[in-house]
Amino acid sequence: MTDRRFHWANAHVAHQSLEDRVEAPVFTTGTTTTCTRPVVDLRASPDGARDKQLLFGQAFCALDSRDGWTFGYDPVDGYCGYVRDAVLGLHVEPTHRVTARSTHLYQAADIKSREIAALSFGARLTVVDTQGRFAALADGSFVPAMHISPVATQSTDIALTAEAFLGTPYLWGGNSGFGIDCSGLVQLALHAAGRTCPRDSDLQAREWQDVGNRPLARGDLVFWDGHVGLLLDANTLIHANAHHMAV
Repeated sequence: MTDRRFHWANAHVAHQSLEDRVEAPVFTTGTTTTCTRPVVDLRASPDGARDKQLLFGQAFCALDSRDGWTFGYDPVDGYCGYVRDAVLGLHVEPTHRVTARSTHLYQAADIKSREIAALSFGARLTVVDTQGRFAALADGSFVPAMHISPVATQSTDIALTAEAFLGTPYLWGGNSGFGIDCSGLVQLALHAAGRTCPRDSDLQAREWQDVGNRPLARGDLVFWDGHVGLLLDANTLIHANAHHMAV
């Protein structure tokens, strides 16, 4: 059975990799674009339910655009869906990523200058210069240099990354420091460590093997009833949950 989350085809177009498996009017390899808004919903259908989110500076492979909506997929985890045309721009290769839970873009390299936007942990940026304690971006805005790291920088402790989100509001399908769900928290923590991780808890549960008889340890994932959490130690779990509506 085809999993729609990774079926790179709709009634109008299909990805070239599906040419021998589906019928479609057009096959394409797509065009790599960049998310130009702080947080963008990736939807199951045009104006439909949110499946997950894209963050500022993240790449998105656009396969088809019509009626104000673009169909495509996230090249990092393969998740496909629809985003509004207006949120996508020309692809620019990022040099850095946001490593604070959230930060601001400013009009000038000055903490008293007007903020332009709030960005989440994981947002991608293209830095062209530094001015004092600020990094200058290709679009002319500025971000505090202590809130970013080169894209190749990897976290060594996924549990520590997850702890940075304590108190973050719960949001179904959320992927950011402004709102996040259980599997989104796990995915962000693992991606920060340079590890691949699918978006949803059912996929994550299939990805990792049971630890067997060994003692539970920091960094282990725990799954139950469509939910996932991450161990801080053998007795302490961190998770984004709807009961507390928070991490």
